[in-house]
Amino acid sequence: MRQEYLTVSALNKYIKRKFDVDPYLEQVYLTGEISNFRLRPNNHQYFSLKDERSKINAIMFKGPFQQLKFTPKEGMKVLIVGRVALYEASGMYQIYIEHMEPDGVGALYQALAELREKLDKEGLFSLPKKILPRFPKRIAVLTSPSGAVIRDIITTVKRRYPIVQLVLFPTVVQGDKAAENIIKNIKRADTGEFDTMIIGRGGGSIEDLWPFNEEVVARAIAASSTPIISSVGHETDTTIADLVADVRAATPTAAAELAVPVLNEELLRLKERQSRLEQAYLNQLERKKEHYQRIMQSYIFRQPMRLYEAQSIQLDRLTQQLQQETSLLVNQQEKLLLQTIGKLKQATPLNRVRTSQQQLDYLTNRLRQQMSAFMEQKEQKMRHAIASLDLLSPLKIMGRGYTYTTQNDQVVRSVNELKENEVMVHFVDGTVQATVNKIVKKGEV
Repeated sequence: MRQEYLTVSALNKYIKRKFDVDPYLEQVYLTGEISNFRLRPNNHQYFSLKDERSKINAIMFKGPFQQLKFTPKEGMKVLIVGRVALYEASGMYQIYIEHMEPDGVGALYQALAELREKLDKEGLFSLPKKILPRFPKRIAVLTSPSGAVIRDIITTVKRRYPIVQLVLFPTVVQGDKAAENIIKNIKRADTGEFDTMIIGRGGGSIEDLWPFNEEVVARAIAASSTPIISSVGHETDTTIADLVADVRAATPTAAAELAVPVLNEELLRLKERQSRLEQAYLNQLERKKEHYQRIMQSYIFRQPMRLYEAQSIQLDRLTQQLQQETSLLVNQQEKLLLQTIGKLKQATPLNRVRTSQQQLDYLTNRLRQQMSAFMEQKEQKMRHAIASLDLLSPLKIMGRGYTYTTQNDQVVRSVNELKENEVMVHFVDGTVQATVNKIVKKGEV
């Protein structure tokens, strides 16, 4: 017996029929947290509902959505009424929401709000924003190497500003290890070698984007000395990284457009400025030529001597005045010179020398006379002294017959000093050696 095979369409249609006729799925009351929400103005809304363990796709058509009295946000906890059905084309089941109202804020949304409030009070969001360089040379891109973000950035930069160098830092942008990896790559890129840094990833639920809501990531972005462009999620997604970054871009393409100018536009602008400069130079040159022509037509250039007539007359007058004053000054100096010469002649040193010479001669004669008189006086005194000494001289006395006796080279002054021995008797004209035979003292017989 031949087995009958169903087509995929037939199977999906059968399952959809089961969903449609099931009374329990016709009207379902659910509570959950909005996830992966991106507002589509004037259109159907597609997002997810989740709790701690599961997630279901949801769709809310334009009519019921416009009747809502609040704006759904990512992470918001809601109460919904709808029906569950299967979408045949994809074989996925989803809930079609007919009514929705808020039911508090989800845990992640609450944590995000608290962290925003904390960092806002610290002033982390109001720090001075660094200015993006207009013509960067190197740009660091921190994103997944396999996502659409890097492709969009490369495509945009290549189209707009192909001379810049893009350096990809492969980064984990989702999961538990994403925050640590993001911080690591921020520090690797923040070495002064890059002019701009782009941090980005595609859209996703609040869980997918949560690494960019981490406090440590926000502080790493704030501490970076390199200007950072944040492009996380879709246009309606705003993470803490977007608030801390120097510039926030709605999409990766927008981030690339913010990071680089359009080279062709800059070249055209340069050419335009060059043309304006050349035209301004030509206009200035033309005005100078016209001014030159007007000046050349002036009487000063046609009869240049007229320009110096007054000065020539004044020069002649001043020359005559100078000559007169010079002659007067010379005459005065000549008179002064003659007076000075007369005074010098009167006070010439020669007369003083002659006078001093005469005085010197007079003093020399007087000195000689005084010296002669002094010497004569001294000679008289000396002769008188010689005569006096001569009178007192022992030789003079001995000349009158006196002698003196010595014994053993000693002058004998008394007989008590004599010994019976040889003595020397000294006369004025010689000595006599004698022998003492007997000594008779005064008073003895």
